[in-house]
Amino acid sequence: MRKCTKMNLSKKEKSYTDKEALIKISGFCSYQERTHQEVRDKLYGFGLNKDAVETIIVKLIQENFLNEERFAKAYAGGKFRIKDWGRRKIQEALKQKGVSEYCIHLAMKEIPEDDYLKTINELIEKRELKETEKNIYKRKHKIAKYLIGKGFEGNLVWDILKL
Repeated sequence: MRKCTKMNLSKKEKSYTDKEALIKISGFCSYQERTHQEVRDKLYGFGLNKDAVETIIVKLIQENFLNEERFAKAYAGGKFRIKDWGRRKIQEALKQKGVSEYCIHLAMKEIPEDDYLKTINELIEKRELKETEKNIYKRKHKIAKYLIGKGFEGNLVWDILKL
């Protein structure tokens, strides 16, 4: 019987040449929008050195495979439309992904104010139907807490709830 060792179970890491890495990472970027940091981390995982990684990133930007502004806009729009996230939560998530303040600012412009307010009102209505609390003040507090947790601005939520 063969004895399993830690070495046998570990995933074999393949190192790539610069050219192979560029081809592989181009496909990675073509699949969906990526941040510069995601791509950088992936390239380091391929066993490339800093100079090679930066050279490949420059090529990806020149060939339009990698665009931080496009990523930020797509991310913000998707999280708002699909997950009903508020601006604050989207901004924090983009910061964690290493997106520049400039791109975050542009991404926030992609969320129309009337759609934003409409989404808040729809979420309030949905939450009203689920909420079992009888006390009106506690009820509104719970709804506000839920919306603020989704990343909507507290003052805006309270203005809409009018409490």
